[in-house]
Order: sequence, then C-alpha cells, then structure tokens
Amino acid sequence: MPEERTEQPHIVTCTAPVNIAVIKYWGKRNEDLILPINSSLSVTLHQDQLKTTTTVATSRSFQEDRIWLNGKEEDITHPRLQSCLREIRRLARKRRNDGDSGVDSASLSHKVHICSVNNFPTAAGLASSAAGFACLVYTLARVFGVEGELSGIARQGSGSACRSMYGGFVQWIMGNKEDGKDSLAQQVEPETHWPELRILVLVASAERKPVGSTSGMQTSVKTSCLLKHRAESVVPGRMVEMTEAIRKKDFAAFAELTMKDSNQFHATCLDTYPPIFYLNHVSQQIISLVHRYNKHYGETRVAYTFDAGPNAVIFTLQQHVPEFVHVVQHFFPPETNGADFIKGLPVNCASLSEELKQGIGLEPMPKGINYIISTKVGPGPCVVEDPTQQLLSSDGFPKKMM
Repeated sequence: MPEERTEQPHIVTCTAPVNIAVIKYWGKRNEDLILPINSSLSVTLHQDQLKTTTTVATSRSFQEDRIWLNGKEEDITHPRLQSCLREIRRLARKRRNDGDSGVDSASLSHKVHICSVNNFPTAAGLASSAAGFACLVYTLARVFGVEGELSGIARQGSGSACRSMYGGFVQWIMGNKEDGKDSLAQQVEPETHWPELRILVLVASAERKPVGSTSGMQTSVKTSCLLKHRAESVVPGRMVEMTEAIRKKDFAAFAELTMKDSNQFHATCLDTYPPIFYLNHVSQQIISLVHRYNKHYGETRVAYTFDAGPNAVIFTLQQHVPEFVHVVQHFFPPETNGADFIKGLPVNCASLSEELKQGIGLEPMPKGINYIISTKVGPGPCVVEDPTQQLLSSDGFPKKMM
C-alpha cells in the first residue's frame, strides 16, 4: 500500500496593535455581548513598540483546539475565546453555504492551534487583551477566509479590542440594538493624518494590582450616579468635540478633552461604592507635573490619560518630546541609566533650564517611574509574510523558546 502523506498544517501569522482611549469606555449594558453604556474614542499605538503577534494553524490531524499565550498553554474553553472562535467559524460556514469558493469547506471541521505573544511586558499595565483579541480575530478570519466587518467579533472577546481592528484614530459606536450588531468600531482618521503626534507611556511602580476592569465596571454601573450622568449627558458631546479636534489637528482642544475625560473616568471610580482607586501617588504627581509644565509655558504642550491603573499615557507633539522626557527624568530620577529608561522611538538630548525646574517646583520622586515607552500613532492589524516570524513550527506546535 502507498504510504499515507502527512498533511502540512495551514498556518497564518498576524500582528495587531494596542489602543489608548482618549474618551473612555467604562460600563456595559450587556455583559455577554459586551455592549457599552457609552461610545468611546481611541488612538492606535505603533506596532514597532507595542503589538501582539498571533499564529494560527489548522490541520485535520489536530485532536482539539489549543492555545498558548506568552509561552504557556492556557484554557481554550474561556467563554470569550470560544465566542470569537464560534463566530468566525459561523461566518466561514455561511460564506461557504452562499457559494463562496474562497472558503475551503474541508478546513471548517479542522481544529486550531493558536500561539500568541506580546512584544511589551505585561508589567506595563497596557490593555494587552485589546491587542490580543483583535489579533486573534484578525488571524482566524485570514485562516478561515472570512472578510468584511470584524470589530463586532473582536468586541465579544474584549470590548476595547474592537478599536484595535483599525489604525489611527478610532471610535467605538455604542449602538442601540439589543443584539449588538450596530456596536462597532470605525476609523475616524488614518495613522498618517497627524504625523507630529507622539505618545509616551510612563510605566509607574504599581504597589499592588487594583480592582479588575470587569468587576470594577459592574460595581460602577450599579452604584455610581456620576457614571449615568457621564454616559447620557457628557460623552455624546465630547465624542463630537474630540472628532473635530482630531480632524483639525487642534492639539490644545485634543489635550484638554483627553485630560478632562481621564479625570472624569477616575471620578466615577471614586463615586463607585465602595470606591475604586486606580491612581496612586506617582500618578497624582504626574498629573501635577503636566499642569505645572503647561502653565509654565502658558499653553497646553502635553496631556495625560490614565486607564484602570497607575500608568500615565502622555500625548504631545514631536518638538516637545526631548524636553518633556528630560523633565520626567529630572522629577522621577530613574534607578537605571538613561538608555534603559527610554524604550521605543529614540529621544534626542535636551537641557533643562533652572527657570523651568523652579517653575514646576515639585520635589523629585526617585524610582517613581520604571521606564518610558516612546511611540507614535500606528496602523491596524496586518499579515506577517515572513515564515521565520511564525510562532508555530511546521507541525503546528509552538517553536521552542530560546
């Protein structure tokens, strides 16, 4: 008898970005479908500095679906993972039934192996689930030949993941339908729109892990009067103003809205009962530093925003990066030398005048910030063509990590 040929797995690798909300999402009206109580708007960060890479393989020889995250096998039965897998397979079957020749009907019954890694440390406290689920959905869609609108599927993995399906500036429209079919992400402007905009992620020393976002949101929805007011009366107007500020590249308007919305989000956390404290003393010092720096110059040169954690994300324009980074280094003297303190895009040297130091007038806080990630606005998910970048070997199992 002829020897049976072992079929090579079908393998696809993609990357997807992190996004940072400037108009925050906090609170769900439907926990299962992850439908928000308000719309939100975010900036996609560049994948050269912050990204998730995911490789998906399918083969008739695989016995079950399996997933490895950052080198460790995880439980594939997690409901949100299952939701994304189920939806992509459903859409692939639908396309096949509609007569689409681009869908390989045999592969629809095959199990998948998924391997995913982040190129940024989890200690950064950045929303890795947004990049992770966006990358998972984008890669699965390529494997199963699914095209079209995918942000609604990514949303079911992690709410903010829907915004990581696009580059540049992205809004997540809350929608009104109970089935969530109109709760989708849309690009407001591409990453090429505002090339001067820069982002600095200030990774603070977190003393302990704060309340998780999911449980925090649930408590806020139940107990915060301010959250209801924010969702109904504040955010709709801010979405319009923020979109206009981005389109006009009006940094002062963009910066003020970003800081006000961050402050109000954390005010709703304090208005939650019992209150939630995501900011620590380092975060408060950064807020004070930004306002004093802007006041010294009589104009808004930098802006902060904080998600559910103590780490600051700073927005500024390219020409102000060198000086502000050195302001941060002066007021938060690092343990490490300058080279290790600044990661990502290179930052030029700058000197600080005594007048500026005295104008800010804060006491330095040694070791308050571990390091800075310097980055810019970036593109959405993409396919990786280089086979050496695949996370799975030709047999469909994770490559041995060195």
